Amino acid sequence: MEQLHPGARWLFRISGWVFAIVLLMFLGWFIFPLIFAIFALTPSITGVLLAVVVSFLFFIAFVIIFAEIYARLAYTNWQFEFTQESLRLERGIIWKRYSNVPYERVQNVDITRGIIARLCGFSTVNIQTAGYSYSPRGRPVSEGYIPAVGVQRAEEIRAFVMKRIGNRNKQGL
Repeated sequence: MEQLHPGARWLFRISGWVFAIVLLMFLGWFIFPLIFAIFALTPSITGVLLAVVVSFLFFIAFVIIFAEIYARLAYTNWQFEFTQESLRLERGIIWKRYSNVPYERVQNVDITRGIIARLCGFSTVNIQTAGYSYSPRGRPVSEGYIPAVGVQRAEEIRAFVMKRIGNRNKQGL
């Protein structure tokens, strides 16, 4: 099984930052008033300022630690392999997801490079089948989605899969 490009860690870090910030905003409605109440029991303005500083430092530390742990686990647990019959994908931290995309169902191979991908030096490979699957976020995602491979490796993957598609079409009925 192959690992993703090392630059994918930044992709996962950014996702972790966004998730941690949203989570803390939600939890902040419960946690931050408690912290303010504890420090506000002192009648001085110093207690309130201390509460603000401590809350902000806790917020920043939580986001950084959470994003780093998420990035390392997500990177380690995302693997793919090209076999003779199909593309095998394995991903997930808590809930593992195993996918198998047979070459006979492949319609097209797209390579995309967003701004983060260009900065980190990787490409995203989308191996599309006859039917798109939908992610929990509601946007269409190809079944053979590989988020981060080197630019050269992405071209090799495209050539390999397109060759498999070409061989399939020549056999015909």
